[in-house]
Amino acid sequence: MKTCSSATPDLSIIVVSFNTRDILRRSLRAVAAAADGIAHEIIVVDNASHDGSADMVVAEFPAVKLLRAPHNLGFAAANNLGYRAAAGEFLVLVNPDAFPEPGALQAGLERMRARPGVALAGGLLIGKHGEPEPSARLFPSPLNDFLSLSGLAARFPRSRLFGRFDRTWADPAEPAAVDWVPGAFCLIRKAVLDRLGFFDERFFLYYEEVDLCRRLRAAGHGIEYWPDLRATHWGGESSKTVTTQRISRNGSQLTLWRMRSALLYYRKHHGWAVARLAAAIELGWHALRRWRNTGSADKRADSAEVMATMRQAWRETLGGRVAPPTPW
Repeated sequence: MKTCSSATPDLSIIVVSFNTRDILRRSLRAVAAAADGIAHEIIVVDNASHDGSADMVVAEFPAVKLLRAPHNLGFAAANNLGYRAAAGEFLVLVNPDAFPEPGALQAGLERMRARPGVALAGGLLIGKHGEPEPSARLFPSPLNDFLSLSGLAARFPRSRLFGRFDRTWADPAEPAAVDWVPGAFCLIRKAVLDRLGFFDERFFLYYEEVDLCRRLRAAGHGIEYWPDLRATHWGGESSKTVTTQRISRNGSQLTLWRMRSALLYYRKHHGWAVARLAAAIELGWHALRRWRNTGSADKRADSAEVMATMRQAWRETLGGRVAPPTPW
């Protein structure tokens, strides 16, 4: 395995971990295999895990640079900590529940060097059961939120209108210039971040990569999706360890944190009126769902909880203007 000590590595691979010890072990093995033959460093930022994740890294992966956060910094701030310690020409973000396939990092490195106008690129994420996951997306908007909430996006995935947010109409085997790609597995040109900055730490969890891609695109840099860069992605493993928050119906997102970050994103990039509209769409949809499902106490209770959570998120962020103190 080719690593790097004194010379500048090609890749700085950053993995942020929070209570994912056993999955982290598997991810680090996959990362090391995928980076074989490339000058690289692996940086693990442990977000004050209480499951022995950090000690496992020390014991089993002595070549890995371990950074222990004093408390849970969230995804954005923890990656920023890793970025400040990184020496590579390119950053690779890998979630601890993501497992890059052999050849993915080499292909990504070669293509980033061949395409200097691209600042950030992502690959094809493959779910736990072998299904392609949404890996190349449009920026969020109130319309896209409505299409998702209403079920129209899921019902008409081949429609360019209804399937617009996740680009479900597109062939996942086709590369494309896109608005944003998930931060679970992506490559980033570090020199660009040195000029423009990395993640906005007001986003504790969710929307941080959307915000970054929007800023990169506004500065004239390309965001691309390269499907031959593949990684298996289990999704939501860290979220499942948080027992004090509501989990979304698909089991992968913490609802309150998702809502807080959505409001911060809309207020930052579109202003108060759009943030208010986005909140109103979610509140209105669940009010309608609660009214229609008079015969289902579970659905009515679920919608009532979502509405209460959105109102809480609105209060805590002052309508998307401020981030609550961390850790949340």
